[in-house]
Amino acid sequence: MSGILYDYGGAIHFHSDYSYDGNVSIDKIVKSAKAAGLDFIMLTDHFRLDAKRDGHEGWQGNVLLIAGEEISPRYNHYLAFNIREPIITRRHEDKPQRYIDMVNSQNGFGIIAHPDHEGTKLFKVKPFPWIDWSVEGYTGISIWDIQTDWQEKLKSYPSTILSYFFPSYRLSGPKDITLKRWDELNKARRVTGIGEIDNHNAKKRFLGFNFYIFNFNYVFRTIRTHILTETPFNKNDREDINTVYQAIKNGRVYIAHEYWNNAKGFSFNIGDDGREVSIGGEFILKGRAKIKVNLPQRGLIRIIRDGEKVYEITDSKCYFEINDRGLYRVEVYHRVLGRYKPWIYSNHINVR
Repeated sequence: MSGILYDYGGAIHFHSDYSYDGNVSIDKIVKSAKAAGLDFIMLTDHFRLDAKRDGHEGWQGNVLLIAGEEISPRYNHYLAFNIREPIITRRHEDKPQRYIDMVNSQNGFGIIAHPDHEGTKLFKVKPFPWIDWSVEGYTGISIWDIQTDWQEKLKSYPSTILSYFFPSYRLSGPKDITLKRWDELNKARRVTGIGEIDNHNAKKRFLGFNFYIFNFNYVFRTIRTHILTETPFNKNDREDINTVYQAIKNGRVYIAHEYWNNAKGFSFNIGDDGREVSIGGEFILKGRAKIKVNLPQRGLIRIIRDGEKVYEITDSKCYFEINDRGLYRVEVYHRVLGRYKPWIYSNHINVR
């Protein structure tokens, strides 16, 4: 994939009042998405496709709403899209391959949600990790979940208060174990990495007050999944939904935390004199090639090959010559209040 690319930013994995643990209507969620400047949102109510049934899927003004499902037994939560009927499991279903296969049998696809979630003992939030890595047939994996990241900071009451009032500053990025596993999985086949918010606007009682984790006006400005497409949206519901699906399936994706700075304008390409490919692409190496990274503003750019850092520079551009095959991706950090904080994570380019 080369040439002009269209960049659309969206939010994946959140719940409406169709879910047993949601409390915000579709209309209010869409209003928040519009205010946040999102291009698309991917709703995943628990075991339900009511939003699709009731006609909410499609363009809502300038926001494209896509209705999927979160298949959510005790462990191994799975985000299912492009399915006709909801898939229901037992609470303690312990064979996720069954529902992965059920999604695929409907010509759908799925993404492993919050794979390394640990919860928080202080507030009795149970862990909901993915525990069966023998599965196959899934399309992607969440590499950065705001709930996983944020809840890990709730170790004491002082840290909780700090984290509640400054949530974005407290985020530390994807977990090392998640990135390592993702890099390893991609050595066998493409496994797309996405970002998720897993938002419920959940009400929690703390020190005699009600707190909401998180309101949609805030969370829609945090971890976003960007897709790169060769054709622009044309306001046709089915065609544009399929454009989103194909970009995710093909790994034409990067993830960004955009509370402080928008990531649009980011690009990552590998090429030589004859050919150039972008995120999600495959490049045949014939001698040497050059990595090109562009940012909308200055940041700390890290080039990662097969899970290991091979180059680092602080700039708004990066040019780096390579002569080794492998899986290349980019991490970017930007300076916030004097400290470098995680900003952008690309999917891989496979150099063969």
